[in-house]
Amino acid sequence: MTKTLTDKSIERAARSAAGRQPAGPRRNWREIRAAYGFLSPWIIGFVVFTTAPMLISLYLSFTDYDQINAPNYVGTQNYQQLMSDPKVALALKNTLIYAVMYVPAAMAVALGLAMVLNRVGRAAGFFRTVFYLPVMTPTVAAAALFLLLLNGQKGLINRSLMLIGVHGPNWTTDSAWIKPGLALTMLWGLGGTVVIYLAALQQVPKDLYEAAQLDGAGSFNRFRRITLPMISGALFFTMIVLTINSLQMFDQAYTMFFGGQQQSTYANDAALFYVIYLFQQAFGVLHMGYASALAWLLFGIILLITAVQVRLSKRFVYYEGDR
Repeated sequence: MTKTLTDKSIERAARSAAGRQPAGPRRNWREIRAAYGFLSPWIIGFVVFTTAPMLISLYLSFTDYDQINAPNYVGTQNYQQLMSDPKVALALKNTLIYAVMYVPAAMAVALGLAMVLNRVGRAAGFFRTVFYLPVMTPTVAAAALFLLLLNGQKGLINRSLMLIGVHGPNWTTDSAWIKPGLALTMLWGLGGTVVIYLAALQQVPKDLYEAAQLDGAGSFNRFRRITLPMISGALFFTMIVLTINSLQMFDQAYTMFFGGQQQSTYANDAALFYVIYLFQQAFGVLHMGYASALAWLLFGIILLITAVQVRLSKRFVYYEGDR
C-alpha cells in the first residue's frame, strides 16, 4: 500500500515537473515581421537588380538578340561560338596574366603600407586618410592621369627612372609592358585594402611578439610565425576580392586604350581584357545574346577560381575559434 502511494506521488511529481519545464523557443511573429520589414528594401533590390537581370541574361545567352528585334532562340550556338572565338582566348589570357601580376603585388604593397602605418603612432590617422583618398578619385580621371605619367618619352615615371640611370619602357605602346603598367596604375587605389590590413595588424596580441622575442625570434620569424597567421583571415578576404576585381578589369584599361579609337592595334590587343570584349560585343556590335554567353562564362570562371581559393584556404587561413 505504502509502495503504491509512493509510486503515485512520484508520478504526480514527474507530471508537475514536466508541466513546469520551459517550452521550446517560441517564435515572436511580431519581431519576425519587423525583421522582414527592415530587410524588404534589400530583398526587393536584390531580386529586381540582381536576380532578375541574371535570369534575363541567362535566357538571352541562348538567343540571337540585337536590342532592336525580338530575341531569336538559337540554343547553345553562342556558347559554341565563344569556344572557337580567338578574341575570347586572347581576352581571357590577358585578364589572367593581369590578375596574376596585380593580386600578389597589390597584397604585398598594401601589407607593407599597413605595417608602416602600424608603427607610425599618433599620425596613423592622418596617413590612413592620405592613403584612402585615392580611392575617392574617379577611375577615369586616374586613368587619364596615369596616361601622362606612363608616357614613354615625357612621362614622370620614366624621367624619374632616368635619374638613377634606368631607361624606362614604353608603358602604353609596348605590348609587353601594357599589363604591368596597368597593374602599376591600379596600385593607386589600394587604400581600402591598406585599412583592412591595418585593422587586422592592430588586433594581433602584443604578448605574442614579446614571448617570441624572449625566445630569440628575429623580426622575420616574428612576421612569418605570428603576423602572417594572425592576419591570414584578412589576407584571404582581400585575395578573393582583389581576384574578382582583377578579372572584371574594365574602366582603366578602356579609358587608356579604347577611349576614342576605332581601329584595332597591337596595343589594343595587349589591353583587350575580357570585360572590354564583352562590352564591345554587347554595345559595339549589338550582339547581346553572345555578350550574355560571355558574361556567364566569366561568372563560371570566377565561381571556379573562388571555390578553389576557398578550398585551399583551409590549409593556410587561421581563425581563433578553430582548434
